[in-house]
Amino acid sequence: MVIVSHSSKIAEGVCELALQMASDYEKMIPAGGLEDGSLGTDPMRILDALRSANDGDGVAVLVDLGSGIMSAEAAIELLDGEFPAKIADAPLVEGAVVAVIEASTGASLEEVIQAAESARGEEKL
Repeated sequence: MVIVSHSSKIAEGVCELALQMASDYEKMIPAGGLEDGSLGTDPMRILDALRSANDGDGVAVLVDLGSGIMSAEAAIELLDGEFPAKIADAPLVEGAVVAVIEASTGASLEEVIQAAESARGEEKL
C-alpha cells in the first residue's frame, strides 16, 4: 500500500496511525512531499514507493487530493503493467486504516480497495 500526500509529514503520519491497527503489516509506504522537503507530489517518488510496496499481489494507493491524484495516476502509468496498482476512491486516513487491516489478512488488491472505499460513508457524529 502507498500513501500519497502533498506533505511528507501527513503521509508518514497516516502510515504510523494505520500501522497501529496492523503492526505486523510491512508494505505500507509513505510517498509524500518533494525531495527537497517542500510540499508537492512527484510521480517518480510515487513510482519508487509503488515498487517498494509491491509484494507480487499489486498495490493499493490512497491519495490526499488534486495533483496527488494526477501524480499517482502518472506513476501507475509509468509501471506499464509491471504489476497491478489501483487508486482507492477513499478518504485518506479512514481509508488507510481499514485498508491496512484488510491487507494484513492476506486479502486481494480488490478486497483492499473495497475496504478503503467503504470508509467513504463513515459518519463522524
